[in-house]
Amino acid sequence: MQVILVGHSAGGVSVTEAIHKFPEKIQATVYVGATMLKLGFQSDQDIKDGAPDLSEFGAAYDFGFGMGRDQPPTTAIIKKELQRTILYPMSPLEDCTLASMLLRPCPLVFTEVKFKEGEDSERVPRVYIKTLQDRVVKPKQQDEMIKRWPPAQVYSIDSDHSPFFSNPFVLSGLLLKVAVTCFF
Repeated sequence: MQVILVGHSAGGVSVTEAIHKFPEKIQATVYVGATMLKLGFQSDQDIKDGAPDLSEFGAAYDFGFGMGRDQPPTTAIIKKELQRTILYPMSPLEDCTLASMLLRPCPLVFTEVKFKEGEDSERVPRVYIKTLQDRVVKPKQQDEMIKRWPPAQVYSIDSDHSPFFSNPFVLSGLLLKVAVTCFF
C-alpha cells in the first residue's frame, strides 16, 4: 500500500527526504505553502527560495540555545506578539489563539539538509498548493521553487500561511481532489 504525503511549511523538507528514501512507498506528495527543493539547501538561491525571510517584521524570532548561550542558536519561534500578523492574519481568532498555544520552536538545522541527485526524486508525482497571502513562504518564493522543480500540478488557495485555519474547506477539497486523482 502506498501513501500520499502532505507537507506544510518546513515540513516540505521532510516530504522531499521521504521521496529520496522511500519512493516505492509513496503514491504522491502534496506541498502546501511548503519548502520544495529537489536537493535541499545546496546554495544561497535555495536559502532565498526555501527559507522564511521575515526581515520586514524586524526581530521576529525568539531563539533557543540548546547547545549553550556561547553557541549558535538551535531553534527559532516567531515572537508571540507577531504570530497573528505573520502566521494567521486571515484565520479566525479562536484558531489563531489555539495554534499559538500549541506552536513549538523549529529546529534551525533544517536549512542544512542536503539530498543527493537521483532518479528516485522524479518517480513520485508532486502537487503544490500555493498559499497566496502567505507571509512566511511568500508567493514569490513558492513560484521560484515551482519553476525550479516543476510539480505535476499546481493549485492556488486564497489563504495565509495556515490554510487549514484560514481556508479549510478549499484546502480539504484540493486534498480530496489529489487523493481521488491518485487512486482512481
